[in-house]
Amino acid sequence: MSEVVEDLGPADPTSRAEIARIGLAALFVTALATSQVTAAKILALPLPFELPALGAEVLLPGAALAYAVTFFASDCYAELYGRRSAQVLVNVAFAMNFVVLGLVWSTLAAPGLVPEVSEAFEVALGPATNVVIGSLLAYVVSQNWDVVVFHEIRDRTGPGKLWLRNLASTATSQILDTVIFVGVAFVVAPAVLGIGMPTSLGEAALLIVGQYLLKLLIAVVDTPFVYLVVRAVRR
Repeated sequence: MSEVVEDLGPADPTSRAEIARIGLAALFVTALATSQVTAAKILALPLPFELPALGAEVLLPGAALAYAVTFFASDCYAELYGRRSAQVLVNVAFAMNFVVLGLVWSTLAAPGLVPEVSEAFEVALGPATNVVIGSLLAYVVSQNWDVVVFHEIRDRTGPGKLWLRNLASTATSQILDTVIFVGVAFVVAPAVLGIGMPTSLGEAALLIVGQYLLKLLIAVVDTPFVYLVVRAVRR
């Protein structure tokens, strides 16, 4: 079935549609870059109640929140500008990952005036190789899956039911993203490549569950905001 894209008017750089296009692309890339430099920190978020197996806290990578924002931005972008435009955004942003890494690595490699500050930068921003491999692989698989599923549902159900394609595409792509990232970064890379600290399967499972629960919650919460953005631009 041919792709149906809303007519958002001429490509006037001052039009609402073009401003939204630039804004959503900027939000996507900003959240992606933030997730790249915060992925190595493991968060322990306290819960007001205990969950089976998880206990009273949820473990998740520091990038979980920032990365979840990318799915909000890409779903808004896909709905407004179509599958091909969304795939271009996803894959151009993938290339920007390497720009971020190159800039960070070059800054860390440059001589610093104050050794203590240089060491702090190294500890805080030095991207671990296992995390980089896991995040890049998870990104390219899950984000392209998100765009494909989003538009497959649109093709089958029509332009209505935005909530369904937003939730279904994000929920399934986040499963792929979480399993690939945690599995590669914390299990496969340390065990097979000898890169990074080894993590037991039990600890990895807790990371997967904690990260996915947060991402799924964000997907539910952001659905009304997807409607607000889409309606505001189309109006």
